[in-house]
Amino acid sequence: MSIKEQYDTYPYPSRDPKDERKRLVTGSPSFPAEIDHYVFGGKRKWRDGTRILVAGGGTGDALVQMAQILTSAKRPYEITYIDLSVTAREIAEARIAERKLGNVTFHTGSLLDAPEFGEFDYIDCCGVLHHLPEPDAGFDALSRALAPDGGIGLMVYAPYGRSGVYPLQSAFGALSKGMSAKDRLAIGRATIKEVPGAHPFKRNTRVVDHKTSDAEFYDLLLHSQDRPYTVGELNSALTSAGLQTAGFMPMAQYDLNRFLPKGVQRPEGMSDLESMEVAEKLSGSIKTHVAYAVKPDRELRLPDPTDPWQVPHLRSADGPRLANLVSRKGKIVMDFPGESVEIKIAKEAAAVIAHVDGRTPLKVICERAGLDQVAFNIMWRSVHDALVPWNELSYSKLYV
Repeated sequence: MSIKEQYDTYPYPSRDPKDERKRLVTGSPSFPAEIDHYVFGGKRKWRDGTRILVAGGGTGDALVQMAQILTSAKRPYEITYIDLSVTAREIAEARIAERKLGNVTFHTGSLLDAPEFGEFDYIDCCGVLHHLPEPDAGFDALSRALAPDGGIGLMVYAPYGRSGVYPLQSAFGALSKGMSAKDRLAIGRATIKEVPGAHPFKRNTRVVDHKTSDAEFYDLLLHSQDRPYTVGELNSALTSAGLQTAGFMPMAQYDLNRFLPKGVQRPEGMSDLESMEVAEKLSGSIKTHVAYAVKPDRELRLPDPTDPWQVPHLRSADGPRLANLVSRKGKIVMDFPGESVEIKIAKEAAAVIAHVDGRTPLKVICERAGLDQVAFNIMWRSVHDALVPWNELSYSKLYV
């Protein structure tokens, strides 16, 4: 059965356009402030407009997220959406219509045709490349469609956090060979009940997509074309396509030091990439890799936290609420698949965190906190170092 037939029968992810009235699905990659941070160093001139490609857009999560946030910020944009599935496209179109958003052009087709639509400042490709018969051709097509100064946000599956998935995909594929999508789903749902509790999949508490809908069950366990990437393999695929990584989300989960016993140091001569590969294996819980990539001949532009005109954004809480938590406990706790992470932040830092609103530059935050520049830089650096690795803090002039 073709990939197109699968997604026409079970468009993914499962979405009801009417739900747009009550919530906005947000996430990584392609959250605009996050794009700015990792691709443009927090200094993109959003008022000048942005050409965006959503390659393999599915039912429209990334598309709707970017279109809505940029519309709310009153920033001009043009978005081109491409997907093989007519059914998925219709849902994406309905979601855009439900929100009365514009400047989106829809196309039914393959992301391999991306270069035919011109060059783009930003390309989203979430959960697609690992489903292509020749993924390298997909990486190459996106690279050729990228403007020299632009960036790509992508997500691909990772192997270790999806333990148990691939043996079941193979087994279910053998049992349902030649069947229609609906018959394959019936076989899969019936068979999963007979799989013993000791199977790695049933012991994997991080993978729960199959419990939410038929589309999620099919995509996870019945997909006929699915290959995972280790962090090293993803880096190699990007390099082969003429790209370089600009950041992984969240970077802290690839930090080897988190897993080393007291007194044990990273081996001398181990590269940063090798260190990340070891961390991925020690973690065992990373089920997807989210990364940003840019052309190799342009410099990486990570924001400078001592630049007084950088504008900080918090991801999961507003400044006053996070400041209140920090002032009381001196830490925050963040939940990730398979673990909860405790991030320690000095209680005194609440004085600067309270003024973070996505619109105020560091210079003004310093003044409002009543600190001299030296004291502020020291305090803000501690906040930056604690929150940026966990993707809780980014920099962008989106609203300025």
